[in-house]
Amino acid sequence: MKIKALFMISLCIFLFGGCKASNQEGDKNAGGEKAAQKTHKGLSIKGSDTMVHLTSSWAEEFMKINIGSEVSVTGGGSGTGIAALINATTDICAASREINDKELSLAAAKNLKPQGVAVALDGIAIIINQANPVSFLSQEELKKIFTGEFTNWKQLGGPDQAILVLSRESSSGTYVFFQEHVLSKADYTERAKLLPGTSAVVQSIATDKWAIGYVGLGFAQKAGKDIKTVAVRKDDKSSAVEPSVETVKAGLYPIARKLYFYIGEKLSAQTQQFVDFCLSDKGQAIVQETGYVTIK
Repeated sequence: MKIKALFMISLCIFLFGGCKASNQEGDKNAGGEKAAQKTHKGLSIKGSDTMVHLTSSWAEEFMKINIGSEVSVTGGGSGTGIAALINATTDICAASREINDKELSLAAAKNLKPQGVAVALDGIAIIINQANPVSFLSQEELKKIFTGEFTNWKQLGGPDQAILVLSRESSSGTYVFFQEHVLSKADYTERAKLLPGTSAVVQSIATDKWAIGYVGLGFAQKAGKDIKTVAVRKDDKSSAVEPSVETVKAGLYPIARKLYFYIGEKLSAQTQQFVDFCLSDKGQAIVQETGYVTIK
């Protein structure tokens, strides 16, 4: 009986000790997770596909300079980024257009006041396949192509081939800007093929000789040998101007815009630090290196 009693006492001590150790380990892990959450320094940027390459380049250099910092960059379109900012799922929205009244109303309903900061300039390049002999178009001709009035390249001095119109999706800031500034807010033709990203537009034109689309200047410069840009005339009395850093900066190229960061009214120290970096001499040098145009 004594032996049996001693065995039961020893077993209880063993089990109690194991449970206590397990609980201590669990508390330690939980504490570690809480500590990790408190010390996490991640910064998220979401929005314009046009700006992904530029913003990623900024993020990489920022993380090199600020050891231990984490910056994640994703696209999805300017509208998607603005919605994420309003819903507090991103710290910074990258947008290739200005925020609209409806979005400002949605933000106000949540007591938010998004602040826009222009961080770079960009030109919208019109691109076609290298095999297409057309070399320049006027803004009026572009409007007629993308609204469906012109459907064949022979109407533009080209071969007797149907025009395949390519566009970004409506969530894209480039889609909105192009519609406002080139189409005079008219609807895109129903024949337009809406593509989810800039790279999809480039790939489609590389394989289809008679397609036409639009992309940001930074993408156009890296599009490859199968793609060429089209010079654009503001009107019939103007000279055709090729899209380039120089022509955008000089105000000669007619389809140009500002690129923005939208941020909350109250910024974290890291958000402010990142925005300041992008506007610094080093940040603006990256703007030039990536094929965009400096804001300063």
